[in-house]
Amino acid sequence: MAHPDAKVATSRPAGRAQVTSLAEARHRTYNVTRSSRRSEGRFETGRIGVTYSCQRSLENTTMRILHLSDIHFKAPQCLDPDHDRDRPYRTRLERDLVKRVATLGAIDAIMVGGDVAFKGDPQEYETARQWLLDLASKCGCDSASIWVVPGNHDVNRKSCEDVPTMNAHAMVFQQKNDDDRLWMLQKQLDHNDTGQAIFHGHVAYNEFAKKMICQVYPGHLYWKQERELGPGVMLRIHGLTSTLLSGRNGKDDERGSLYLSPLQTIDPAPNVVNLTICHHPPDWLIDGDDVEDMLNARAMFQVFGHKHRQRILESESYVRWGAGAVNPSHTDKQFEPGYNIIELEVAGEGAERRIDVKSHLFKYQAQPEGFQPIRKNDGQEVFRHSIPFPAEIDGRADIIGGGVVEAVVMETISIAETAVPADTDAEASMGDMRTRHLVDRFWDLDASDRREIALELGLITEEEIDLPEPQRYGIAFIRASERTLLDRLEQLVDERG
Repeated sequence: MAHPDAKVATSRPAGRAQVTSLAEARHRTYNVTRSSRRSEGRFETGRIGVTYSCQRSLENTTMRILHLSDIHFKAPQCLDPDHDRDRPYRTRLERDLVKRVATLGAIDAIMVGGDVAFKGDPQEYETARQWLLDLASKCGCDSASIWVVPGNHDVNRKSCEDVPTMNAHAMVFQQKNDDDRLWMLQKQLDHNDTGQAIFHGHVAYNEFAKKMICQVYPGHLYWKQERELGPGVMLRIHGLTSTLLSGRNGKDDERGSLYLSPLQTIDPAPNVVNLTICHHPPDWLIDGDDVEDMLNARAMFQVFGHKHRQRILESESYVRWGAGAVNPSHTDKQFEPGYNIIELEVAGEGAERRIDVKSHLFKYQAQPEGFQPIRKNDGQEVFRHSIPFPAEIDGRADIIGGGVVEAVVMETISIAETAVPADTDAEASMGDMRTRHLVDRFWDLDASDRREIALELGLITEEEIDLPEPQRYGIAFIRASERTLLDRLEQLVDERG
């Protein structure tokens, strides 16, 4: 969310690109959620020419999310824009989104529900990354506010034909009951060779996702990151991996053949709104009933992809969205590209606090060509809903006597590091823009610099040097957050960058 009190400083280091547009200036306005865990103070940094001023108020509490899925960048076609038959539909989407943003306001987060690529090809991800960055710029979204999860097309099925991967998949899939299946998955993941084999088809996806801290690997089957939604309320985003068994034996997946597992769990923490991104809806999962029960009980907001059908389900305690594909298959019975804009806002105070939801669903039509709103039965273009979310007294929440939310809470930053409170989730807290920009800059360093920094800070062991880089440094960043070493890590990255 944009914070109007944050200021872009006029000074900047030599060689740093000048801020040339309002959208770019907005990108430099960082919401530093790490600040709540540091002693009072304030600093300016010449590294990126930004003055951090973290003021939260009851104004500006809307978070606007762009929900996309099933983009299906397909090589070699996507490498040649002049001969990519899917490009015009993306262009139409871009133009329509710019028009919607002019009316609704800039996008705060882009959430991609899987199938970024078509066959898990590294070249597909190169094209996809540039398109997502360009799209973020056009809709006023910071490049550090893009989240992704893998879909079945993000799994390289050729890799799944390798014997170790086939065996690891089979050992889990062939178990006849839930307890045995979970036990076998844990056994496979705990062994380095079989754990790596399960994720063998995700290699290209992880290389793409690592800059967004959205990679998955043994011991880290899903990711979680959070942003401030409003005073005293955090939105915790969970990226769930429904593709652990996808591409089994190099074949297409069948409905009911995939597995999420209880290892991917959601904590119903106080004053935290949970949002899940998952490619496959529950009906595609072996453990679909259990997953559905868990999500409906703990995740107020749920976004899915895969089915290429745009849907919205509003209940008393949760809202579920299904995304239309950005680029559906041209063989689909109904060829209807689509996208969603979701607006979340904290309203009310104390026991009367609630989350207001506005959903805008847009679907492609051929004549006249373009995207049009999906309307409710009464003709309204906006799906409006509210979910009660009473304030809970908690050590971190901005709550004062009587359950009244303070109108303005000033937060400031100092270099000095303090211990992370016990109830803070170290991984989730890395969702702030400052940390995500740091991760992006870290990956721009030479491989030797990355390794030396991580070893110097004790964030990886000598034994972990042989792990795939997305896993190795995914572990390192979570440890840096747990040990309050992110500031020191940032200093070292800046020295070598």
